[in-house]
Amino acid sequence: MRKKIIAGNWKMNMTPSQAVALCAELKDLVKNDDVDVVYCVPAIDIVPVVNALKGTNVKVGAENMYFEEKGAYTGEISAAMLKDAGVEYVIIGHSERRDYFKEDDALLNKKVKKAIEAGLTPILCCGETLEQREMGITMDWIRMQIKSDLQGVAAADVAKLVIAYEPIWAIGTGKTATTAQAEEVCGGIRECIAEIYDKATAEAVRIQYGGSVNAGNAAELFAEKDIDGGLVGGASLKADFGKIVCYNK
Repeated sequence: MRKKIIAGNWKMNMTPSQAVALCAELKDLVKNDDVDVVYCVPAIDIVPVVNALKGTNVKVGAENMYFEEKGAYTGEISAAMLKDAGVEYVIIGHSERRDYFKEDDALLNKKVKKAIEAGLTPILCCGETLEQREMGITMDWIRMQIKSDLQGVAAADVAKLVIAYEPIWAIGTGKTATTAQAEEVCGGIRECIAEIYDKATAEAVRIQYGGSVNAGNAAELFAEKDIDGGLVGGASLKADFGKIVCYNK
């Protein structure tokens, strides 16, 4: 059985002092041994959050990284830096990075490989726009993303990573894919992994749903056989995140 993984993506929110305060507020609310809990935080918050979470069940993730080891890349952060700071997960290919910062699949493939090499677990994001969904090419688009982003990545490494399906039209809009829509795509992603690799790899990889997940819809979404948790945006910055993490209680 795959263990659920519920990750909060803080995006560009929370100063270091606010981040520490939020960790303290959520500490007793996110205790659930049945799931892996991760806070993916802004770079400046990583060190204080790692320290604030010592002795808890929560792991720390980064929201981005660069694929080079070191060098003249002003403003970037390497996988080795993240690892040394206590980070265990890193979001790669979020739709906001793809859209606002024009990150393409060739770049993301390099990031995935570097994260794995450094011992970080990628949370690889994929998803379609409303226009693509209405054109009926949702799975074609997502399969292309998955195949491109994982090109040259070994099956053993894919089995350990996390894939997050985030319908772009449902991020921060209050709109949510129906449970059936979310399950259909997450199941399609698993089928794609089976085709590229094998059934065992597909059964091992954890697939999250991300797109306006909240305390009211978490239990229904996470009950689906191919949805192994959530990548949670705005709701991860509130006490209600505890209800999402403890959806099964």
